[in-house]
Amino acid sequence: MSEESPHVLDGAMPPARNPHLFGHKAAEDFLARSYRSGKGHHAILIEGPEGIGKATLAFRFANHVLSHPDPATAPEHLAAPDLDSAVSRQIASGASHNLLHLARPVDEKTGKAKTAITVDEVRRAGHFFSQTSGTGNWRIVIIDPADDLNRNAANAILKILEEPPRRALFLVLSHAPGKLLPTIRSRCQPLKLSPLGDDDLMQALGALGLRPDGGKTEETIRAMSKGSVARALKLMNYGGADIVAAFDEVMAADEPAARKNMHRLADVLSAKDSDVIFGFFLEHLGDHLMERARQAALTGNLQGAERQAKLVSDITEQITVAQAYNLDRKQTVLSILEAARA
Repeated sequence: MSEESPHVLDGAMPPARNPHLFGHKAAEDFLARSYRSGKGHHAILIEGPEGIGKATLAFRFANHVLSHPDPATAPEHLAAPDLDSAVSRQIASGASHNLLHLARPVDEKTGKAKTAITVDEVRRAGHFFSQTSGTGNWRIVIIDPADDLNRNAANAILKILEEPPRRALFLVLSHAPGKLLPTIRSRCQPLKLSPLGDDDLMQALGALGLRPDGGKTEETIRAMSKGSVARALKLMNYGGADIVAAFDEVMAADEPAARKNMHRLADVLSAKDSDVIFGFFLEHLGDHLMERARQAALTGNLQGAERQAKLVSDITEQITVAQAYNLDRKQTVLSILEAARA
């Protein structure tokens, strides 16, 4: 992660300062028209896979609203923010009195982001609204992502969503909206974003100064990133492609070579500052197992499909327990790989 922000991947641009957005013109136009109509919803659930531009879209829309506080005179389309404007400078520096960005707080001791958005963070929203209640300005809260809300924080957000202050706007981001409280989802207008197409993905990477060198490298990035800039960055800047190759070797090898490969992979995933690549590995493993389940179902092997789906559930629970109790990561990885090979 970036030293400047523990929430931003190396090579990425903080969404609050990113003037580039690719592949979501329809969503941009919808937000602009909805706002201009004066009948827009007070809470919008922007959903889609991680790293496709949800946060950048949220900040762009927030900039649009704060730059044009009267909906009736607002432009019909969202434009790239003017980075030299007062509104943009305030948003980029986190100094806007009308915008609150709720994300996982940073642990002062480690400098890393904590594992959840806590109720204390949500209380900041209550304080934010009470401080600005008499200004008459729009007040915007970006929850990034709502998937990270713990139970108490989710319930606290729900209470605000049920009785929103006047001229309040919530932009609720989610990588997996099915995991949110149904009551939160029911109080938001859904806006689903799709993964980026190949051309948009390459343009987004180019805007970051990252250009795969063509040939097989570019082909691999296109295929393995699944339309996600975040996933592409993990492949390019964090050794994700090597992790996928090592995982494939583990799954294909016979004993005792498999055991040796498992330990080698577990060493990499349990090394210092390996949180990002460990998360990438877990995502890839989940995709791999779900694809096995899908293939089993397509061939009529419903028992096999059910077994693979249960394995995903069991591994997810094992990871949750390991993280909650800070268990040894290498042993956790070895246990997961053994289960996947069984």
